Amino acid sequence: MSLKTLLNRNYLFILSIFVFSVFINRYYANLGVFPLDTFYHFDLGFRILQGEIPFTDIWMVSGVLINYIQALFFFILGINWNTYVLHASLMNGLISIATYFILKEFKLNINYCFIYSILFSVLAYTSSGTPFVDHHSAFFSLLGVYSSLLAIKKEKKIFWIILPIFFGFGFLSKQVPTSYITFCITIVALLYAFVNNKKEIIKYILAGSLIFILFMFIFGFFAGIKFENFIQQYIFYPQEIGGSRIDNLNLTIRGTVGHFKFVYLSLIPLFLINLKKITNENNYLKKKNFFYFIIILFFTLSLIFHQILTKNQTFIFFLVPLLVAFSHIAIEETKLKKKNMLFLFLVVFCILVTAKYHLRFNEGRKFHELSSVDLSKSVPATKIHAKLNGLQWISPEYKNNVEQEINLINNIKNHLKSDKRKKMVVTNYSFFSIILNEKLFSPSMVYTLDGTTYPLRNSRYSKRYKDLIIDVITKNNLEVIYIIDPLNKDSIYDYLDQSCLNESLIFEKLNSYEIKNCKDLKSKR
Repeated sequence: MSLKTLLNRNYLFILSIFVFSVFINRYYANLGVFPLDTFYHFDLGFRILQGEIPFTDIWMVSGVLINYIQALFFFILGINWNTYVLHASLMNGLISIATYFILKEFKLNINYCFIYSILFSVLAYTSSGTPFVDHHSAFFSLLGVYSSLLAIKKEKKIFWIILPIFFGFGFLSKQVPTSYITFCITIVALLYAFVNNKKEIIKYILAGSLIFILFMFIFGFFAGIKFENFIQQYIFYPQEIGGSRIDNLNLTIRGTVGHFKFVYLSLIPLFLINLKKITNENNYLKKKNFFYFIIILFFTLSLIFHQILTKNQTFIFFLVPLLVAFSHIAIEETKLKKKNMLFLFLVVFCILVTAKYHLRFNEGRKFHELSSVDLSKSVPATKIHAKLNGLQWISPEYKNNVEQEINLINNIKNHLKSDKRKKMVVTNYSFFSIILNEKLFSPSMVYTLDGTTYPLRNSRYSKRYKDLIIDVITKNNLEVIYIIDPLNKDSIYDYLDQSCLNESLIFEKLNSYEIKNCKDLKSKR
């Protein structure tokens, strides 16, 4: 086979992976909604363009980088649903192509590189489809993992330098799982540096870390983000959440082993081959292959630990094609007989497992709680607004009466539009700012009932959150607060005294609170 033919096939594979990754994510992103997660970054990208400042105007516990990236997408391509989905779709394309390149760098036949990368793209961002903190954090971290593998393999300092930058981007997407992965890979990098007498590696990692820190401070300065607010909301408050989850951690065989069985099975060949080499080969613990294995193992275990701790919907089954691919590479380097039969088994296994999770998480939209929903009952979201063109609307709460939810949203939209007062809207339908083209000053990105996204009354940070709400009200001269069910309409009294508000029921699911002068607000005016 000529070099020209090989290169042409290589380029064709790259293009095919990218196009497929983008379009499969776009297709499934349009099928149904789970409002809290689906629109997690939708309004925030618009609100940043309108001049609102994260951590000052909005309590933010994760996703700061994603919101700014989304703002950039909106600025360049226009503010609508398709631009929103494109953000996640391009991320799916980027990480899938990076996977192809890393497998090719490890001398895997490009036909297999193509197969595994395509399967990877099916399970990567598509479980969500729309920008989401866990996915961005995991995939920026995976780029850091790829960088560490290339740094060891190619012995080029640039890969050590960009490694902490990728991990930094992951951390600014969400603190975990990036923190777990960063800790593990840092230990591996230091061990590699000392065992192989390559201490200059530490210098390169520190240089990359310094570049990222300088970038963060410069960006924060020009964005108007106060360092104190960032530390309190993004560093300290999540530790309170994580601490309570660790205290309530309940490990079971089913939850830790059974749920991730196909991930573990995908890892077994790689694990056994390395275990044999550790036993039989002299100085194997100093060799590059051992460090490749440890990096991949720690990345896998970090993601599994993250899923167990957070108890969110599982999104890490993209590990199956990735681990099968590296198991394939490990087998290729052995002297085993009948390798082709083993490779065929691996590919078939990977296709079947990918199909299983594709049906559950993509076709069934399980990540967005839509597995029991008949998606054929969805209706075009243009019934709400033209900026949602492309989205087929159906949600878990109204799975049997889509039109009822559409009518509810439109009634709320029309009432908010008719009210010309300056207002705050508290809702998990985080798209009203965009479809009304109006600042609505929601003090949190979204609203969970367990305090994950903002401090509840019993949190030691509730006073900080109260101050943020009062600051937003006073500096913007807000006149009314609207709360949309299913949020607890009485929760506003955890932060503002009843003497500050006149409560009214507008209609089902919508309550208003006219803001009066009171001691809380007078002290800030």
